[in-house]
Amino acid sequence: LPMAFRDVNARRHIGLQQLSSLALAGRTLLGPMKSCKFIVDESTNQSTLICSAVRLIESLDLTSAAGQLLNETIQAQNKEFKTGMSTLLFLTGAWSNAILECLQQNVPVSAIVSVMSEGLNSCCERVQCLQISIHDINKEICSCSVRPNAFKSITCQIGCDSLLTPQIFFHVQKDISAPGEVIPSNSCSHQEDDSNFNERLLSPLAGFGETASRVKPAGEKSTPTISGSGVITSSCNKQKLTHSRYFSTLGKSHFSSQQGKFQGYLSGSSADPCKCYGLEHLAMALSHGNQTSVKLLQSIVAYQQEKAECSSSSQFNIAEIVTCCLLGLPESFSCVSPGFVTLVSPEQARVIKYFEDKHLRVLLVDGDLTEQYRHLGFNRPRNVRTILEHPSLLEGRAGDLWLSSMLDILISFEVNLVLVKGNVCENLMERCIGNSILVIGSVSRDVLCAFGEVTSAQSVTYLTQLNASCVGSGAQVELWKACDGRAMDLGELVPVSIKVQGIPLLTAVLTTTVTSKMQLIEDQFWTSAYRLHHALSDEKVFLGGGAVELLCLSHIQMLTEKPSQPANKNAVKEFHNLWLTASVPEHKSVVLQALASGWKQYLSVVMCNTAKATSELEACTAIDHHLNKAAECGSPSAYIIKEFRKGDLLFADHGEDVKVYDNVAAKIEAWRRALDLVLLVLQADAEIITGPQKNQLLNSHVSSEFMFL
Repeated sequence: LPMAFRDVNARRHIGLQQLSSLALAGRTLLGPMKSCKFIVDESTNQSTLICSAVRLIESLDLTSAAGQLLNETIQAQNKEFKTGMSTLLFLTGAWSNAILECLQQNVPVSAIVSVMSEGLNSCCERVQCLQISIHDINKEICSCSVRPNAFKSITCQIGCDSLLTPQIFFHVQKDISAPGEVIPSNSCSHQEDDSNFNERLLSPLAGFGETASRVKPAGEKSTPTISGSGVITSSCNKQKLTHSRYFSTLGKSHFSSQQGKFQGYLSGSSADPCKCYGLEHLAMALSHGNQTSVKLLQSIVAYQQEKAECSSSSQFNIAEIVTCCLLGLPESFSCVSPGFVTLVSPEQARVIKYFEDKHLRVLLVDGDLTEQYRHLGFNRPRNVRTILEHPSLLEGRAGDLWLSSMLDILISFEVNLVLVKGNVCENLMERCIGNSILVIGSVSRDVLCAFGEVTSAQSVTYLTQLNASCVGSGAQVELWKACDGRAMDLGELVPVSIKVQGIPLLTAVLTTTVTSKMQLIEDQFWTSAYRLHHALSDEKVFLGGGAVELLCLSHIQMLTEKPSQPANKNAVKEFHNLWLTASVPEHKSVVLQALASGWKQYLSVVMCNTAKATSELEACTAIDHHLNKAAECGSPSAYIIKEFRKGDLLFADHGEDVKVYDNVAAKIEAWRRALDLVLLVLQADAEIITGPQKNQLLNSHVSSEFMFL
């Protein structure tokens, strides 16, 4: 193959410039007040709305090697954490620019790599003091924070701000009373009375400028676990919420008649109120202002806590959550529904009419339901010559025989519902519809496992493996109903709900009338869900509001001011980072400042995006003010913790009891991946292009930079 070689250091480092240019597009994606971007496909003129680094990078034309590496790095972060990608993208650009400045000052590449790598390791160790355990957060909430008004009619007491959806809340009358208003708050002054507890039940997405609907509990009797006044007996102080960035005036919500159907489904012993409320509070603190997602997530948390009978384990099971995106309904219709909600064709929806109030026999297929499908690792028999790999199912007799055979198997075992992990043969699906068999494809493995546990169904790879013990029972299928009680027909696709008694599966039904916004809403929900999931997995979180980055800047400031050669051995032991005392002392300060500039730019951009500063100059002035105060304090970490508790950090909300936290592993790994990528591109001092591009390169304006081999 023709090959071309280019020295990327012939001018300024081209790879770092490319990383910087790509990262520049993601500046507005930082912080809780993100600015969305429209991505337009030039070939189709279709547009989509994005608000994450993953969708941004997927939409860009990444033809360069540096761009491909950036894409792989962001995809790896997304696959593992589902959060931290915007931070990774921004720091990649910021540190690329900083290293370019170092190169302009003739700092050796080896010195840049050594000092920046060890500098990041030192900062990661230093910020461990800003970690707080989940247990301490729950204890702080119960002893110091506020407790929203309780529901009088629930057996497991759940904090008000969980805002259970109509489909989840189980002691609700089918009728709807007059609209009322709920005012969440963090004030400590007012104690609730029994007369206004009805005002606390509302739709999870109420809160967008509309008036809330007040719902009566089912029956006048309170449960034995509730005190006579209808208030949960707890050491927590009762307060009314008046200010919170996560809540506002609540919206009108017409509750579905299926609320009554769900009555009594949940049961169990009384919950630990502080533990339940703690998880909901943590979800809110990790959501970074994403109101829509946090309310759905709080409903899920409350439901899972109730189903687990509020046991000692506070783990949040993300494997029991799926999403269903419905285009054409207002966003206020978004809710959490028990069971599995999915979209089917109108022809399949007509089959469901035959299944009303019937318990169905269920089959689970772990693979594709097609004639050509073979499981992973399948070896074709030897000495067999293949004449035709994919015969036409319409014309070939063999295809007709396969269809008839598969249909006979389903009919013989009286299967009504087939859930398939992969694709489904269209012709087989049509024949199944004609025989009142509902086949649903593209079902996730977690959903198959959930149905297998409660229906006793065993998944099969091929229908020929089917026997009586593989078929489960007890499933019920119905058309999904919106919060106003109506079954939805969205034209090409119809939402249906599949339930089984005792199934832990929950579906977050996400709705919008804007096509380009659908992907954005789903991404935001999963980001919030995985932040909570990783916080519970790590069992700790970082203080938010810029606390961690501020301590990194203070630490690097201290490292820079340390003498290059300590006077005695004790000084060397105290200043344990020997790499700073032994390697490239003349370049140490410059490289450390380059490392610090990335975090400083990060903080200043977030402050500007959240309107905490009108310009980056003003933001940098505020950052320098905090750094000076931290240095004067003598203990930068103590100063930062004190300011965090006061709510006076860089972009913390003033006067709120709701603290902001960050994930530990996701943040640290985003830093490491960003720096590793930049240093990798820095050390790649040559670019080799292979392929039939010789003439194209010869005629380009950069042909003089290439050596053709």
